[in-house]
Amino acid sequence: MIVALELGLLFAIMALGVYLTFRILDFPDLTVDGSYTTGAAVAAVLIINGTNPWLATLAALLSGLVAGLVTGLLHTKGRINPLLAGILTQIALYSINLRIMGRANLPLLRQSTILDPMREHSLLGTWASVGIFAVVALALKFALDWFLGTDLGLALRATGDNPEMASAQGVRTDSMKLLGVSLSNGLVAACGAIIAQFQGYADISMGIGLIVAGLASVILGQALIGRRVVAIATAAVVLGSVAYRAIIQLALNAGLNPNDMKLISALLVIAALLLPRFAPFRRYAQRKRVQRERDAQAVLVDEKTLVDEQSLAQGVA
Repeated sequence: MIVALELGLLFAIMALGVYLTFRILDFPDLTVDGSYTTGAAVAAVLIINGTNPWLATLAALLSGLVAGLVTGLLHTKGRINPLLAGILTQIALYSINLRIMGRANLPLLRQSTILDPMREHSLLGTWASVGIFAVVALALKFALDWFLGTDLGLALRATGDNPEMASAQGVRTDSMKLLGVSLSNGLVAACGAIIAQFQGYADISMGIGLIVAGLASVILGQALIGRRVVAIATAAVVLGSVAYRAIIQLALNAGLNPNDMKLISALLVIAALLLPRFAPFRRYAQRKRVQRERDAQAVLVDEKTLVDEQSLAQGVA
């Protein structure tokens, strides 16, 4: 189970990238399956050729940015449907990844990686590594929270919420889409590079079906704790990634066939989408919403009372 927690926290990097496109930009980007493998391929080739593993991971992130930029340009400049633009880039990346790797599988055994200090101290597979990976995931989560609260981040969110109104307010929506899709795939590629170093190999098929895992993490987490504000939504994504990997591990421990994992992933997404529609869950959500509204009204009343008391005190003085 510790390995599942480690993977869940590492894959949270990818899930946050998927969150950027699917929730913030409302952009159905399928480039993820290709850019994840691109990140792994770039990092593996550079590491094998003696490049510092940190620089190799950075190069992987940059390769993901380029992959996302291509998808964004196909959509914004070529006016191609976003779904189709992502599929086209994903298909092209399969051949590009094979060109980068030279063969279908690249082992990283006896190669220097960013995880070597943890391996040398026998920390991998322990609660210490879970804590370290949790710190990394939370640091990225808080960095994303901060970014989405800046003027640029607010413009990005406005583009996803209502591109017409955002454009009317002077936001360059095409540029925001390019930025969002590029950042998303950059995070996904960086995740691919880290996972390749964690597992000890890069494989041409390692990204197949990854978008389902990303969506499962986003939808499952937000079904559990909601997505009222960005800080809660990103926390839900990290939690969802861990929960998803834990459920997969429990399914394997129960004796299910590993070949059925993609089916289980799809069923998880379906369940996370449909469960909130059933009466008990809907009533629970309504009660939570009513309670939040009451709490908000209570805060407003308290603030108004405080203002009135201050005004009265000033008048008496």
